[in-house]
Amino acid sequence: MATATQQTPASTRQGQPGRRFAVQPAGRFQPYVPPPREIALIQQQLDELLQSVLSPESGAEGLWVPNVDIEETDDAWIIEAEVPGVNKKDVNVEVRDNEIVITGEIKERERKGIIRRRTRRVGEFEFRATLPGDADADNIKADVDDGLLTVRVPKQDQAESRQIEVTSGSADGNGASRS
Repeated sequence: MATATQQTPASTRQGQPGRRFAVQPAGRFQPYVPPPREIALIQQQLDELLQSVLSPESGAEGLWVPNVDIEETDDAWIIEAEVPGVNKKDVNVEVRDNEIVITGEIKERERKGIIRRRTRRVGEFEFRATLPGDADADNIKADVDDGLLTVRVPKQDQAESRQIEVTSGSADGNGASRS
């Protein structure tokens, strides 16, 4: 049975002749992992810090990016953007080549009391994305309903392939063959 402490010969340790030292057996590394509750608290505090730094103060307006999902189907891309409280006349959707740009503004509503806490976004927003293919710009449809802007961007029809007949060529164009 091995002992917990082993002596190493002095000749194996350079720079200190005649000195012996103890070698401890390697133990299993056990990193500190905080409990899930503490991780959630730290994450919440970081989110609040970032929110306070990146979002405008109460009453101020600033540019922000809405939450967006982009879904691809066989014939179109469907973009859904969360824009709660937006009026349809305050939203603009543009497509250039294969880039989509959604801009707009959510206006602050008039209030009678004092705002003690505000987490809803107001002000101008912008979202840009490059679609993986060409869009049929003439048939794009956009609809806003219950705070969800849905933009359907049809894919441009691909050129259909067709079979090309291969004929044998002639030197003089009259069908005479070469010798």
